[in-house]
Amino acid sequence: MRDIYILGIGRNTVTVMDLVEDCGYNIRGLLHYNRDRIGEEYFGHTIKGCFEDLFKQESLKGLSFALSMGNLSVRKNIYERIVTKGGDVPTLLHPSCVISRRCSIGNGVQVMPGSIIQGDSCIGDNTVITVNTTIAHSAKVGSHCLLSGNVMVGVYSTVCEMTHVGQGSTIVSGKVSRIGSNCILGAGAVLISDMPDNSIFVGNPAHRIK
Repeated sequence: MRDIYILGIGRNTVTVMDLVEDCGYNIRGLLHYNRDRIGEEYFGHTIKGCFEDLFKQESLKGLSFALSMGNLSVRKNIYERIVTKGGDVPTLLHPSCVISRRCSIGNGVQVMPGSIIQGDSCIGDNTVITVNTTIAHSAKVGSHCLLSGNVMVGVYSTVCEMTHVGQGSTIVSGKVSRIGSNCILGAGAVLISDMPDNSIFVGNPAHRIK
């Protein structure tokens, strides 16, 4: 079993702990964003340090990390700093997922239990796909995105980087070609039109509120 450190201790961390263990990793320790919780026990594992101490090291070569924070800007920043210092952020695909051999999945991607990724689809680096989500064939999801539970991304749709798709949302096949960067699609939304960059859509049918 390969050792791995989990970064960012919060409400979602326990699900990442389960994922890394189900993917055959051994949790070496937990690292929080500051020093406030060093020494604390979290579900049987000790918080051993903080981000500041980690990035003081000249190199992270040979070390593996899984990110558990939900803030997409923070995830992107931490991911890029780890990679720059030679650290490994492995792709974690839960054994219960159905993953086409004809899709493309980037580095540092996390796919939680029960999700389906069909052929000719593409997932960018450091993106999180949570439980029971489907990426239909020929769809694309950019880097540093978060797709919450029970999301359906329809065929030929593109979700650009740094976008959060809320739980239970549907991106309708044949209606949506592009969701822009830095967008939010609200929980339970049914999207039947494109979303420009930096926009928020909610509702059924989804409409722009910002």
